[in-house]
Amino acid sequence: MVEQKAFVLHARPYQENQQLVELLTEYDGKISALVYVGQSKRSIKKALLQPFLPLTVAFKGNGKQNFSLRILTSVEANSKSYLLTKNSLYSAFYLNELLIRLLTDDIICETLFSQYHATITALSQGLAIAPLLRIFELSLLDELGLSLDFSPVFEENGEHVAGFYYVVEQGFIPAYHYAIKNITTPWFNTLHLQAIAEQNYDRNNAELQGIEQTFKLLMRQIFHHLLEGKPLNSRKLFVMKKYKKE
Repeated sequence: MVEQKAFVLHARPYQENQQLVELLTEYDGKISALVYVGQSKRSIKKALLQPFLPLTVAFKGNGKQNFSLRILTSVEANSKSYLLTKNSLYSAFYLNELLIRLLTDDIICETLFSQYHATITALSQGLAIAPLLRIFELSLLDELGLSLDFSPVFEENGEHVAGFYYVVEQGFIPAYHYAIKNITTPWFNTLHLQAIAEQNYDRNNAELQGIEQTFKLLMRQIFHHLLEGKPLNSRKLFVMKKYKKE
């Protein structure tokens, strides 16, 4: 039973005095485990099984038997919970939902764990949200074996190219001036894609707003495909907030 760092992605009641918890762990990636929380409403374990609280955990079992889950045998906080509010909190829930929906259980992903930890930390510090989410999304795509190859936006950028489409499993494809009037598939600005590839998010860049919008639309298209068109519940939080303001 090796201790390791972890974050709770989601927890729910399972059976009497038990919870089924999904965690992102330092050494084992995303895992599902049972935990006995006891009968008391003031259960220490139940209080610890909250998102965005850095934990140290240990398990019994390897999660690979058909008849059993891992058992969470110990859990303790290794620092204070990250203070997240409003859009930062909604964004953190978005990260958790992506991991739950797309990441395979029991696959080692130490780099992605580090990126998740860094992103949650940055969100709690009030840093600009959009670049943080996009960088995390790229890291998740890398882990899923779907890294983006931006080389065409540099190598195939001729005078007849208006921009680039992105086609899943094919990558970036030139959108020619003579063809774009008759094609409804969205295409992306070449300079924006080059800035994304070079991670050029200078806040003084006059094109920054356009770059961020292109990046957002590109990621949304890719993840819409990966999620098979099924909506993310976390996005509803942003919509609800906007509706309340109106």
